Amino acid sequence: MFPQPIRTPCKTALKRPWDNFLTEGELFDILCGLFSLWIGTVMKTYEATEKDFNKKTYIVDAAGKTLGRLATRVASVIIGKEKVFFCKDKIVGDQVIVINAEKILVTGKKNKTKIYTHYTGYPSGLRTYTFEDLMTKKPEEIILRAVWRMLPKNRIGQKMRTRVMVFAGAQHNQKSLKPIPMEV
Repeated sequence: MFPQPIRTPCKTALKRPWDNFLTEGELFDILCGLFSLWIGTVMKTYEATEKDFNKKTYIVDAAGKTLGRLATRVASVIIGKEKVFFCKDKIVGDQVIVINAEKILVTGKKNKTKIYTHYTGYPSGLRTYTFEDLMTKKPEEIILRAVWRMLPKNRIGQKMRTRVMVFAGAQHNQKSLKPIPMEV
């Protein structure tokens, strides 16, 4: 298929002694074989499985915390960025429960100027809410939207969205998960 290299002895002084006998590809194959014999085994990439993921449940108190800082910390725990065996294509992260959502803070004038939009799906169904309006109606929705927008925008991200639970007050109904307190 490809033309074979012509192996004729050089008439000038040789730079390498194997030039008369081997092509560069053959030499590379020989050296790779010797190297794998020297190591003993061929190295393989470790792929983490479901049993390797030690999943936990954390609880975070949002009282007096800044919204963005809390949301980034929660999102990184849900994604699993702090785990040793982080995989993009698997759900590695832990569950997070956020309590006291009604006591979350924002900096500057965001409580008056920050606008949340929602589209109902019907003609002229665009609904807008300010931070204060949404805080009185559904304080959990503010933290959920902030965390969800930091997660991946794919099928794995949709599954990760179910791993955060937000409660407006100090009471929650997830005591059977035995959550571990997490400081933000």
